[in-house]
Amino acid sequence: MKSDVEISQEAKMAPITTITDQLGINYDDLEQYGKYKTKVNFTPSDAHQDGKLILVTSINPTAAGEGKTTVTIGLGDAFTELHKNVVLALREPSLGPVMGMKGGATGGGYAQVVPMEDINLHFTGDFDALTEAHNTLAALIDNHIQHGNQLNIDPRQIVWKRVLDVNDRELRQVVIGLGGRTSGVPRQDGFDITVASELMAILCLATSLQDLKHRISKILIGYTYDRKPVYVSDLHVEGALTLLLKDAIKPNLVQTLEHTPAFIHGGPFANIAHGCNSILATKAALTYGDYAITEAGFGSDLGAEKFMDIVTPRLNKTPDCVVVVATVRALKLNGGADKKTLNVENLDALKKGVINLKRHVDGMQQYGKPVIVAINKFASDSMEELTYLSNYVQNDLKVTGEIINSWAEGGKGAVDLAQKVIAACNNSDKFHELYDHENSSVLEKMTAIVTRIYGGSTVELSRKAKNELKRIEKMGYGNLPVCMAKTQYSFTDNAKELGAPENFTIHVSDLQLKLGAGFIVALTGKILTMPGLPSHPAALDMDIDENGRITGLF
Repeated sequence: MKSDVEISQEAKMAPITTITDQLGINYDDLEQYGKYKTKVNFTPSDAHQDGKLILVTSINPTAAGEGKTTVTIGLGDAFTELHKNVVLALREPSLGPVMGMKGGATGGGYAQVVPMEDINLHFTGDFDALTEAHNTLAALIDNHIQHGNQLNIDPRQIVWKRVLDVNDRELRQVVIGLGGRTSGVPRQDGFDITVASELMAILCLATSLQDLKHRISKILIGYTYDRKPVYVSDLHVEGALTLLLKDAIKPNLVQTLEHTPAFIHGGPFANIAHGCNSILATKAALTYGDYAITEAGFGSDLGAEKFMDIVTPRLNKTPDCVVVVATVRALKLNGGADKKTLNVENLDALKKGVINLKRHVDGMQQYGKPVIVAINKFASDSMEELTYLSNYVQNDLKVTGEIINSWAEGGKGAVDLAQKVIAACNNSDKFHELYDHENSSVLEKMTAIVTRIYGGSTVELSRKAKNELKRIEKMGYGNLPVCMAKTQYSFTDNAKELGAPENFTIHVSDLQLKLGAGFIVALTGKILTMPGLPSHPAALDMDIDENGRITGLF
């Protein structure tokens, strides 16, 4: 079969104005980036957001990815096949995984969003704008200290790092300000990846340009020598930073290979951030479509939990149905199979690994909404493996399940799944919150996530985390939701603990207060906010010829 990029290059895309006309978007609200992608000036109105919301998540992935985005896009195209008015809302790819290990993030095979190359490589410049805005704030902080430090900022207590949208382990810890008096004050600093920036979270949670500006003004940048907090509003630069993001806040609209409309906007990672596309893009999908399909990053223990507990209160809408993507190969890995033999039939490993799927389904059922399992078929899956997994979903988990083959068949490969999702969306089950946002303590919120979603037993805070928790509660921010930063490969904070471990402890090394985003990040285990590149980065296989034709992107 052809590669993803070859399939994308052969696609016959419709002009983006054809897609916007289909949705009824006014031409004056478009800011086009060529023929096939546009930003949309969208002002949300909850009164017109009547669409059904479908959330796609997954089991714990393997290092190669298991096709959650492919399923999401294929499901959208299946709705189109059924002549339903559907709009997708997805995240933008980061150059970190594109150039690193995972490759692109635009789906795969015949279930892709296009133009695939553009979306994976800079797209409309949103991430570049975020990177520049973030680093502008870092420069303004150091400049303030250089020119008298009227706010009395303690350089040792600055919590605002710099960012770069590429995996670069060398920049995790750096020393800046060397070179004498004219080069600033020497201090320890570091870089995060752009998708871990609080500005990324803010962009994805803001509901308007003014809300974006207000949230930016609340960002905690550090503390004074007498340990008082310092905010962006104290520097009076929220206007300048918002100006740099005035275009980035507008949702981007593209299409799938089958011309299904797709908003692609924002891209926080779920293992180190909240893992969901922007509220504005999701609201736009709900406004223009009878059905809006969105996804949450990595497994349900990360992105989906954060969608439920962080995003839905701001979205003013809860999912009507949750789709959990599972693959035979990932479950075999969770059952003890060697990652080099996942393409070989192994029923014993599959039977052991299905407990991972059960834990994810159980976790999503905590919220009270219908849960459906999508079994994403790979060419290497045997009929015996697929049959066993289908029967397990129906007979043991007692939930609706369906095999999907959109990678090879596009929308047609997901029609049966789409029909079951449509039926589930008519269920009016009440949404249940995982924890009391206002009255539960920070530790109680973390414990609820660990026990009810991960299947663990306790939360253990390091001395540093305990001290930070005391400071957070003393400042009056204990009512904020918690964003757990954890490995995506395991329910635990140890990436090697696969399957569905029980009675384990989650170790919180630090807590970070993100006041602009409106949550507290809990760093667990050995999670890193600046990833590194693998021994064989995907970049080594990429090229472009004299005609501009790209190869090896994915």
